[in-house]
Amino acid sequence: MQLPATARRVEDSTDIRLNDLIRARTDAELVRLESAGDELIADRLRELDEEWDVERLLQVNASVLVILGVLLGANVDRRFLLLPAAVFTFLGQHALQGWCPPIPLFRRMGVRTHREIARERYALKAMRGDFDALPARDADAAQRVRAALAAVDK
Repeated sequence: MQLPATARRVEDSTDIRLNDLIRARTDAELVRLESAGDELIADRLRELDEEWDVERLLQVNASVLVILGVLLGANVDRRFLLLPAAVFTFLGQHALQGWCPPIPLFRRMGVRTHREIARERYALKAMRGDFDALPARDADAAQRVRAALAAVDK
């Protein structure tokens, strides 16, 4: 069994209809901002910087459940210690396969992957013209790389 590529493992394990819905929402936002000024695009880029991806939400969710399970196991009933064991099992499954029980719920809620958020970010940067000033291909390679990285970091 071959493990899925890290960058696409969540999308590959998500129902195609959910992926299409998430992509359509992103595309609609890009269409809305296509003729917007730089200020609105900058506002949206700041929003994207604050958006939680599915990995972050899963990590916080797992942390809360593990702490809860340990506290309940120590103070109420040792059987609650099964909760952290299950959570860690699911995290391992997610790391290998890109799927675990909370993922379909998060995806139905519209939570995107880092890759999906980056897709919108770089489309906005391209629409704003951040990559238009790259030196020509025959320019010094180091200069081109610095200019490309500056556009990405902008």
